[in-house]
Amino acid sequence: MSASVPTGKVSDSLEIKAIQAADLPVLAALYQHLNPGDVIVPPEQAEAILERFAAYPGSVVLGCWNDGELVASCTLVVIPNLTRGGMSYALIENVVTAASHRKRGFGRALLERAVSIAWEQDCYKAMLLTGSTEPATLAFYRGAGFEQNKTGFQIRRPPARA
Repeated sequence: MSASVPTGKVSDSLEIKAIQAADLPVLAALYQHLNPGDVIVPPEQAEAILERFAAYPGSVVLGCWNDGELVASCTLVVIPNLTRGGMSYALIENVVTAASHRKRGFGRALLERAVSIAWEQDCYKAMLLTGSTEPATLAFYRGAGFEQNKTGFQIRRPPARA
């Protein structure tokens, strides 16, 4: 991953660092906590996608490791911008913590690191969207410093026909 994204040692047992190719199998398993039953990206394709992040300075798939176990992850994409004086903005996506490790501060530490990377990359804002309406999920994002103050819209590509 990007050399500009250093490892963040949070404590003796907690480390936040960029996901590497060797980490992709455990990341795929963690993603099942995000979207159970989701199609797992084949290893060669996952490696190629991870390499594409290098083209976007500051962009990274972060992993939160507790005692050597991947317990949480998120993706940070730094997007170049022609407004706001040329300051980039960041999008945080695919935020997930293993069900057995929730409510222990791992997700918050991970989001704090993602936001700090966005500020290091001179982004003027960091944003995320969630499809969840669960009060606990929304409270988690507010507790991590995010404000629910914009209206989000999306359009999804229709599925391919057989």
